[in-house]
Amino acid sequence: MIRWAILGAGTIARRFVASLSYEPRSTLVGISRSSKRRAEQFISELRLDPTVKSYASHEELIADTSVDAVYLALPHALHFEWAKRLLMARKAVLCEKPACLNAQEMAQLAECAQEHHVLFMEAMKCRFVPLYAEICSAAQRLGTIQRVETSLCNDMAKQLEQTQSYHTQAGPGAGVLLDSGIYCASWIEDFLPGIPSLVSLDYTLHTGIDYYVDAELTHGGYEAHLECAFDRTKAREARIIGTDGQIVVEDLHRPQRATVFMDGASPRRIECPYEHDDFFGEITHFVDLLEDGSCESDVMPLADSVHCALILDCIRAGMQEQ
Repeated sequence: MIRWAILGAGTIARRFVASLSYEPRSTLVGISRSSKRRAEQFISELRLDPTVKSYASHEELIADTSVDAVYLALPHALHFEWAKRLLMARKAVLCEKPACLNAQEMAQLAECAQEHHVLFMEAMKCRFVPLYAEICSAAQRLGTIQRVETSLCNDMAKQLEQTQSYHTQAGPGAGVLLDSGIYCASWIEDFLPGIPSLVSLDYTLHTGIDYYVDAELTHGGYEAHLECAFDRTKAREARIIGTDGQIVVEDLHRPQRATVFMDGASPRRIECPYEHDDFFGEITHFVDLLEDGSCESDVMPLADSVHCALILDCIRAGMQEQ
């Protein structure tokens, strides 16, 4: 039985707890928040088993030898510090995206995980839903993939500002590029090889925080487009475009539907509903890795997380130059 604790039990952790309840090889043993009182509140509100511990500090969680794995759901800017401390304590880490603020941090985490032989995986859930395997299979018939277009735009600025979310508060972890753009980067990284280079960039800032980003890139000699927004609604999709056809993936951050357009053939619709929810796939994969003694995922390997961060670094550098 894999014994889980949550470090940073906020809004998204509630969904993680619900999904974890479906995983028969897992049990939740501890909750860490900014205070013991708030951890107890989380346990009470979710009506968790009374044996679930409420830690007085994050350090207390790290010191708990009864914990095998930690779901790390702190604000983005805190991922690197606490993930590194968990890995050094030899606790497996499933880290919410983005795993780190930049590629340099992620490369250091990858080195730490490898040095201590501990499992670390970025929770890029779009790679663990049932539809993902179907998309990968269909992509093999597209010929040479020449371009990947991604867009994840939501009109949610007022909601984030009213709740005083860290996504729109001044600080290194804020902005739509880190929160939503990382999903787009994952699709680009997955289907196009090479190093990113910025071709053109449009973006909108509010009080210094990026609310909209529209970037055209070259990626290993191929083309990529990344668009994300907090302040407008557009199609949320990925397009994987090859010499012989293309795939359009709906809701790229949590996909269940896609359409395959092959040259000379009628469009083919693919529908793959979640098993339980959009968290379950990444949890079961992580548990599989732990049971096998693996220190790295073959679906979201450490190098892929470094490369995704590099794509965002490339765009961010362009923003700083303008």
